[in-house]
Amino acid sequence: MSSEPEHHSLDALPDHVDVLIVGAGLSGIGAACHLRRDCPERSFAIVESRSAIGGTWDLFRYPGIRSDSDMFTLGYSFKPWREEQAIADGESIRSYIREAADEHAVVDRIRFNSRVVAAAWSSEQARWTVEIEHTDGGRSTATCGFLLGCTGYYRYDEGYTPEFEGVQRFQGQIIHPQHWPEDLDYAGKRVVVIGSGATAVTLVPSMAPEAAHVTMLQRSPSYVLALPNRDPIAVLLRRLLPDRAAYSAVRWKNVILGLGLFKLSRRAPGLMRRLLRKGVERRLPAGYEIDTHFKPRYEPWDQRMCFVPDGDMFEAISAGDASVVTGQIETFTESGLRLTDGSELAADVIVTATGLNLMALGGIEIEVDGGAVDLAATIGYKGMMLSGIPNLALTLGYTNASWTLKADLVSEYVCRLLNHMRSRGYTTCTPVAPDPSLPTEPFLDLKSGYVQRSIHLLPRQGATAPWRLNQNYPLDVRLLRHGPLEDAGIEFSAGARASRPEPALVA
Repeated sequence: MSSEPEHHSLDALPDHVDVLIVGAGLSGIGAACHLRRDCPERSFAIVESRSAIGGTWDLFRYPGIRSDSDMFTLGYSFKPWREEQAIADGESIRSYIREAADEHAVVDRIRFNSRVVAAAWSSEQARWTVEIEHTDGGRSTATCGFLLGCTGYYRYDEGYTPEFEGVQRFQGQIIHPQHWPEDLDYAGKRVVVIGSGATAVTLVPSMAPEAAHVTMLQRSPSYVLALPNRDPIAVLLRRLLPDRAAYSAVRWKNVILGLGLFKLSRRAPGLMRRLLRKGVERRLPAGYEIDTHFKPRYEPWDQRMCFVPDGDMFEAISAGDASVVTGQIETFTESGLRLTDGSELAADVIVTATGLNLMALGGIEIEVDGGAVDLAATIGYKGMMLSGIPNLALTLGYTNASWTLKADLVSEYVCRLLNHMRSRGYTTCTPVAPDPSLPTEPFLDLKSGYVQRSIHLLPRQGATAPWRLNQNYPLDVRLLRHGPLEDAGIEFSAGARASRPEPALVA
C-alpha cells in the first residue's frame, strides 16, 4: 500500500559508488542528505525495497498512524519542523521526508523496488560486492566502498502474531496493522484491538468515532502518558527567534526533558509510577479501575512508554466510545473472543496489534573474505559499526528517545569518517573486537516482548566505550560529533592488508 513511485529515480544502479545506502526511509534519506552536505565529492546510491520514499511511514497506513515522538526531535537536525502539531500524522511525516529528499536532490539516487539480499567484502579490493533482488524477478550486483544500513531493526514483510486458538472459526475480519487494507470499512462495527503498545493506543481513539465500539484487549497494562499536541514554548520561540534557532532550542529542550524523564524513571521508579498514575486519574472518570487496566507489572521505561497526544485515548474511554479489557484469550469464537475468565468479547473486526518481528540489517547475508558472518556474534562499536566487519555502519535509533536523534549522529559520524579516510589515504576501517573474556550485554535493553523474542539475532555490546551503546543523546553528541575518529577500537589501512581481525563467522 505504498504511494506511487517517485519520479526521476534510478532505472539501474551504477556499477560502483563510494557509499551504498540501504533503505529510503527516515534514516536513509537523512543519510543521503548528510552526504550531499558534508561529502559532496562522494558518489552514492540508495537501494529501497518499496516503490516510494518513507520506509516505516510509507508502510504503515492504519487509522491514526502518527509519530510516537515529538517532531522537533524526530525531525532532522538540518531541516526544521514547521507545522503546529508536535505529534505528527503519517502523511505529514512522509511529506516532510520527501521535502528533505527534494531539497537535497537525492531522489534521483534511489533505486526503488530493489532489495539488498547479500553483501560480500573483499580485503584485496577493499570494497563490497552487493547482490540486489528486484521485484520484477531480476537480480543485479553493484560494488561500493562503504555500506550504510538504514533498514531499522524489524521485518517489513511480516509483523508478529501469536498463535491463537480457534482463529479459523471467527466469521469477521482479522487485520494486522502492518498490512492494513485500504478498503476496510469498520463504520458501525464492533472492533477489538489486541495489544497495549503504541499501535494499540493510536488505533483505539482513531477508530472510535466511526466504529460502534472499540475495545482494547491487553494481557497486561502499559504506561500511558498524555502529552500536549501543540508545544506552547515552540510557538513562543518561533515568534522571538529565527526559524532554525527556534527549532534547535525546542529540539534541545525536548531532548533534556525526555532524558530527564528516563533518568527519573530509572533512579526513582516508585515516584515515576505515582506521577504517571496521577496523570491517568486526572483523565479518566471517578471510580475507573486504574489498577486493573493502567498499572503495569514492570518499572517505567523497562519497556517503551506510550504517549497519547492531548489524552485522546482517555477521552474516547471517558465518552464511552472505547474501553479497555485486561485478560487472557482462551480462544477465538465465531462471533469474537472468549477469555480465560469465561467472559466473551463480541467483535466484527479484530486487529492484532501484537508487535513486530526484529531483523538485523534487513536480513542481508554478510560475508567477509569468503566467510559468512553471524551478526549476533559481533559486538557493536559506538552503537553503529560491528566488530570484524570493515567499512560498514548501521543506523539504530534510541529506545528511550526519538529515532532520528541517533540517525543524524550516525550520518554525521560516517561523513566525518569518510572525510578522514580520504584525507589520510585510508581505504578500510575495521572495528577490532575487544578481549573476548570481557562481559557483553544485549544490544537493546528493553524488556518488551518484541525485543525479547528476537534479541538473540542482534549484535552484542560491551560494558565500556567505545563498545557501549549509549541511550543518551548528549553523551553521543560528544562521542560521535566531537570525539576522536581513531582509537583503540578501530583499525585503518590503505589498500589490501595481509592480516585482518577475524569476523564472527557462522559455524
